[in-house]
Amino acid sequence: MPSLFERLADLAAIDAVSGHEHALVGHLKNALASVCDEIHVDAVGNLFAVRRAERDGPTVMIAAHTDEIGMVVKAVEPSGFVRFEPIGGVIASTLPARLVRVRGHLGVVGMKAGHYQSPAERATAPAVADMYIDVGAASAASVAELGIGVGDPIAFVSEVRSFGRDATLVVGKAIDDRLGCAILAQLLEDGPPPAGTLVAAFTSQEEVGLKGAGVAGTRWQPDLALALDTMPSGDTPDMHRTRDLDVAIGAGPVVQVAAGAGGRGFLVHQGVRRYLRRLAESQGVPLQEAVFAGGNNDAAAIAWSGHGVPAASLCLARRYSHSPVEVADMRDAEATLTLLRAVVASMDGLPSFGFLDEG
Repeated sequence: MPSLFERLADLAAIDAVSGHEHALVGHLKNALASVCDEIHVDAVGNLFAVRRAERDGPTVMIAAHTDEIGMVVKAVEPSGFVRFEPIGGVIASTLPARLVRVRGHLGVVGMKAGHYQSPAERATAPAVADMYIDVGAASAASVAELGIGVGDPIAFVSEVRSFGRDATLVVGKAIDDRLGCAILAQLLEDGPPPAGTLVAAFTSQEEVGLKGAGVAGTRWQPDLALALDTMPSGDTPDMHRTRDLDVAIGAGPVVQVAAGAGGRGFLVHQGVRRYLRRLAESQGVPLQEAVFAGGNNDAAAIAWSGHGVPAASLCLARRYSHSPVEVADMRDAEATLTLLRAVVASMDGLPSFGFLDEG
């Protein structure tokens, strides 16, 4: 069985821009089929890998999304340069001079030669509408011969590597959420047998509105759902821990107590929150809690699916969110895996999570 880092690197190397998760989903399905009692892919690209006990018991769903941010081909110039639109929360300032893959072909996001940029141009990133990708083709016909056309996915080129004094940090593209996928796959392979039904839901299209998760929640209506994802870290010089976000890499997994804002907000189920606290303490796992106004994840969609699901978001902090060089700490990943093993091992004593229960 590969190490957690090796699995992360393997999964991140497979491009899976939202709506184009096919290669990654197929890879996971083949890799996990032998350790599951049931495995299938639904019509919208969710992969469900299921382990069942011989007797009845609760259903626990742990979800991690397979898709990554990226771009999509919008048009091709007669000169062979490719115009594009972002998919998901791509940050425009990270794009110029970046290596990308366009339908498997290497390309680079072009930029005006630095020698000819005005002071104003040097100080600001161009608008996405003014950007283009060079795939080494001299005409639109040459681009077509490469098999590249409107709607094709564009992914960053940035392999996952370890770094730091103790090599516990990892950097690369799609840490969000291949790290969650790697942990979930590892749990299926070497986690304890469930006292009930464990559903590992590798969900689709999270980055464009939590699309697959709502379908997954409706399909399974679990007794407990945990969304395994990454989230920004507040431990860099440009962030203020108390004003912005009191979360750090290397300090353990994070329960998002409140996330998003307004009608798109998500508030953790308090019974599930208390349950995770107790379990983390029993396992010696440090647990962070955070209020995160900047976004949401699959927990929000699963919680409000069907008749409602007790849910929480269990995250790993990462630096440089939604860039080609996201940074996470593998010690957080190992701690999260320890906590999830405890969740599965305790399924026979799972609380009811009724709204008025103590949890």
